[in-house]
Amino acid sequence: MSTGPIRRVLATIALSLSLSTPALGDEQPNILLVILDDIGFTDLGAYGSEISTPNMDALAARGAQFTNFHVAPTCAPTRAMLMTGADSHRTGIPTLEHMVIPEYQGQFGHEGELNTAVATIAEHLQAEGYQAFITGKWHLGRSRTALPAARGFDRSFILDSSGADNWEHRTYLPHYTRAEWWEDFEPVLEFTHEHYSSAFLTDRLIGYIEDGDPDRPFLAVLSLQANHIPVQAPREFTERYAGRYDGGWDALREERRRAAIERGLVPESTQLAEQPPALRDWESLPEREREFAVASREVAAGMLEAADHHVGRLLGWLEAQGQLDNTLVVILSDNGPEFNRPTDNWAFGMWLAMQGYSRDTENLGEQGTYAFIGPEWASASASPLSLFKFHAGEGGVRVPLIMAGPGVEARGLVSGFSFVTDIAPTLLDMAGAEALPGREPMTGRSLLPVLTGQADGVYGPDEAVGLEMSGMSALWRGDWKLARSMPPHGDGQWRLFNLAEDAGEARDLSEAEPEIFASMMEAYRAYEARVGVIPVPDGFNSSERIAALGWKAFFDQHGLMLAGLGMLVVMLLGGGLILVLTRQR
Repeated sequence: MSTGPIRRVLATIALSLSLSTPALGDEQPNILLVILDDIGFTDLGAYGSEISTPNMDALAARGAQFTNFHVAPTCAPTRAMLMTGADSHRTGIPTLEHMVIPEYQGQFGHEGELNTAVATIAEHLQAEGYQAFITGKWHLGRSRTALPAARGFDRSFILDSSGADNWEHRTYLPHYTRAEWWEDFEPVLEFTHEHYSSAFLTDRLIGYIEDGDPDRPFLAVLSLQANHIPVQAPREFTERYAGRYDGGWDALREERRRAAIERGLVPESTQLAEQPPALRDWESLPEREREFAVASREVAAGMLEAADHHVGRLLGWLEAQGQLDNTLVVILSDNGPEFNRPTDNWAFGMWLAMQGYSRDTENLGEQGTYAFIGPEWASASASPLSLFKFHAGEGGVRVPLIMAGPGVEARGLVSGFSFVTDIAPTLLDMAGAEALPGREPMTGRSLLPVLTGQADGVYGPDEAVGLEMSGMSALWRGDWKLARSMPPHGDGQWRLFNLAEDAGEARDLSEAEPEIFASMMEAYRAYEARVGVIPVPDGFNSSERIAALGWKAFFDQHGLMLAGLGMLVVMLLGGGLILVLTRQR
C-alpha cells in the first residue's frame, strides 16, 4: 500500500494543530507572483546558469527551490492552470489560440478564453478581503468576462496577445494587427514605452500597490515578457555577455548539464538525449549565421538579467515600505525555452522587413531590432533536459519554481514532483482562504506541507498527473513518465522514461518495461476521459498550423499591395519585352 496518502493526512493534521493560520501568523500575507516567459530549466543562476540573476537566486537561498516542477508546453494553458488550479481542459484554454481546431471551438473547456466555470486566484482571495493587481502578459482572453478586471483584479495593465515588442507599442507577429494591451476594461490603443518593458511593467505594478488600500493584503502579479520573442534588452545588460557564447550551443549544453548535476538538480546518471535531426551543427554554420546566433544569445542573457534587476527593484521597494517581510514571493516560468526560428518562413521574413525590424548584430536587442535564439540555444537553456517549448519532453515542461517568504522554511532544493495546478491551492492555504463554492474544482494540491518541512512531496508513488496540449501529452507517476511529442521536433510516438535515473530522457524503456508502459497508457487514457481531452487529428503539426495562419494574416493585411506590386512588375516586364521586340524590328 502506498504511504503517500497517509503521510499527507498526517501532515495536514499536524499543520491544523500547530498553526493558527496557514501563513504561520495572525496577519494574512501579501502575495507577489512573478511569471517569467520561456525560461529554461537551467537559465537562472540558482539552477546552474552563467546568467546573473542575484535577486531570484537570493530568494531561492532563503526559501524553496523546486527541481521537479512542471507546466504545460506553452503559455496560455499554463497561465490558465496557474490562475485557477484546474486542468486546462476545464478552463476554456486547453491550447494556444493559434493551434485551436476550428470545429472544437466553443465546446465546454475549449471556449478559447478563460471560462466562467472556473474562478481565478484573485476571485478566491477577493472574497477574503484581498486586493489584486496585475501587469504584463495575461493571454487568457479579452472579452468582458475574461479580462482580469472581470476576474477579481482591482487594477490591471495587461497584454492579451501571446507577445509584443519590448520597446514600442507594436505587435511582433503578423497574426495580430496590433499588440492587445488593456488597462482594466479599456483597450490601450496608444502608449509610449518611456522605458524598457520590464521597467515599465514593474513601475506600473508599484504604482497600483502604492495607490491601493494599505490596510488590506494584496495579490500582485508581475508577468514579464522576458524571454519571449522578440528577444530584446538594453545594451547595458547585453554587453556584459560579449564573447561568453562564442563556443557554441553544444558547449553550453554540456556546461549546463554538469552544473545541474553538481548542484544536485538532477541525478549524476543524467545524460543528454540525442538532438532532433533538424537542428543545425555549430561547426558547419556559416559565419554570418554564427554571428547572429551568438549576438542573439547574448541579448537573451541580458534580457533575463534585466528581468532579475527589475524584480530586485520591486523587492527593494516593498522592503522600503516595510512590506517585504510579510510578502510571499513566487517565481516561475510559463513553459520551457522558445525554439522557433520565425525567419524560416518566407512571409514572416518579408513582414519583418516591411515593419522595419533590423537583425543587425551591432545593436541587436535595442529598439527596432528583432532577435530569437532558435532550437539549438533553446536546447542548451533546457539542458540537461530534452527538447523545449511546444513539446512534451522535460525541457518543454519542467521549469524553475522558487517560493520564499512567510510560512516558507529555508528548504533548499525540493525534488518532489509538483505541477502548475498546485500553485493556486497553495496560495489559498497560505492566505487562510477558502475556495469559492460552485466553481470547477481545483485539481492541484497545496504544497504547504512541503513549504513548512512537513513532507517532501504531495503526490504518492502510485498517483498519476496528466497533461495534454494539441497532442503533446505526458503522464507522471512516481519515478515514471509517459510522453508523446508531436512535430515539428517530435514523431508522435509514445515513450517511457524513469526520471529518477534518466532526467534527460535519453533511454526509452517502453519495450523493456511493457507492463509499466501498458499501465501508464491506461492511466493516461483515464486522464483524457476525466478532463475532456479532444484528440487532435492524425498528422497534426502545430508549427505548420501556426505558419499557415501567419501566411493568411500576412496576405489579409498586405494582399492588395502585393497584388498591385505584382501587376506593376508584370507591366514593367511586358513593357520591356515590347521595347526589345520593337528595337529588334
